[in-house]
Amino acid sequence: MPDTRLSVDDALHALHASLDERRRPEEVALLVWRAVGGRLGAQDRMVLGRAARAASRWAGSSSMSADFARPIGGARQVDAARRLFELPVGDVDPDDPTSLLEFGAQLSASLGALDAERLDFLRDRLNREARAVAGIELSKRQYNRRFRVAQRVAAKAGRLDMERTKRQLTIVARAGFATGIDRDAFVADPWAGSFVAYLSAKRKLRREFTLSGRDNPYDEVADLLFRKCAESPGTDWWMIAQVWPSPQVLARLSEARRGELLGRWWATMRQVAGLLARVWSASEFDRATMVVRRGNDSSTWNLLCGAYNTARAAWINTLDASGSIGLLDASCPGKAMMLIAADLASWHRATGGGLHPDVGVWSRLPLPWDVLDGASTCTRADVEAACAEAGVDPVRSGWVGSRATGAVGAFRPTPELVHGVSVSDPSWAAVLRSAGVFSGRQVKSGGAVWVPADVVLDELPEQGGQRST
Repeated sequence: MPDTRLSVDDALHALHASLDERRRPEEVALLVWRAVGGRLGAQDRMVLGRAARAASRWAGSSSMSADFARPIGGARQVDAARRLFELPVGDVDPDDPTSLLEFGAQLSASLGALDAERLDFLRDRLNREARAVAGIELSKRQYNRRFRVAQRVAAKAGRLDMERTKRQLTIVARAGFATGIDRDAFVADPWAGSFVAYLSAKRKLRREFTLSGRDNPYDEVADLLFRKCAESPGTDWWMIAQVWPSPQVLARLSEARRGELLGRWWATMRQVAGLLARVWSASEFDRATMVVRRGNDSSTWNLLCGAYNTARAAWINTLDASGSIGLLDASCPGKAMMLIAADLASWHRATGGGLHPDVGVWSRLPLPWDVLDGASTCTRADVEAACAEAGVDPVRSGWVGSRATGAVGAFRPTPELVHGVSVSDPSWAAVLRSAGVFSGRQVKSGGAVWVPADVVLDELPEQGGQRST
């Protein structure tokens, strides 16, 4: 059970911090126990306690990261530039893309460049005469060295901005606007805060390599906490709606709050759709199957699809709760389909399955970013016709309405995964991951960690089971 030295306030602050992390749900349940466990009845204490006790499995250790990958800042590029340009230590923040870009602009200006984003090595450098006119008393070699460093600073600012955006959208895909929740508001409502933190942790779970689909993140623990929120007269439903914009939550918001949420989800849809369009135009996808091909950046694509589909579903839910679902009659941008791994697609075929029905709808509709930009038209009638051809219920599947929710799930301890495959414990997982097992690459047979080439793994399970070693 939880460390008794942890106060209720400390537990709530740790729960708030978990919104920007990827802690296992049982670890979050342990914090919830400390924050509100003393206020539960005997039966509810048993439900929450069962989840909290699971945090002590394997002595609380896990080979999986408790955080989403954080972008590496530009400290190295800034230090190199300061040494070469002989600059004093300034107030540039190497972890802030805007500050880094401004620093790059200063470097560029000192080299006679007018635009920090236009630093082509062949076109934009100054020749000897131009350097003399600009008052730059540097040799060609020293000028070129500085030019390259300025290029690297500007390039790093661009990469850092994209990586920060990708991390932000990774969390949006799983937990909505959780990271924007104010800490004071979170701590002020322990029931709502506990529900938001636990459900966010469940939605952030890694995908497991299985034919049975994902577990419902709204499990018995989440349901317990939601019931407590519903029983409390002062529940902060606005905070909950930013993470779980379900019909029963949105119905409790004011019209002004629903309108604000509608605008935020629409803006997120537009932002992600623009990024999807860039990846789509730079890649060659098989739209009819959405099976990964060599050269496809499936990680970025699937990340963006997750964020887009989450925003789209929340936008439709909010439209429905606001009585404005009729707007879909004029414009109804479709979902974006994730890429599926070739081995998983083969597994589906081997067990008598096939493509997900939604792929058939996706392939029949205009690309969603074209609809959002006004380049193509897609109405509710168009989506319903595509769903009919693909044999999909347009409302229950979430194409034109609030998606149907499944039954409340049972709590299950987080499996230890290596590239989506469930293994027996963290130590074995660390060995397999280090050796490259399940990664699609050749298993390593040398170095500090070694796995025999003839390692025997269990056969793939039947549909509905789990794959394990």
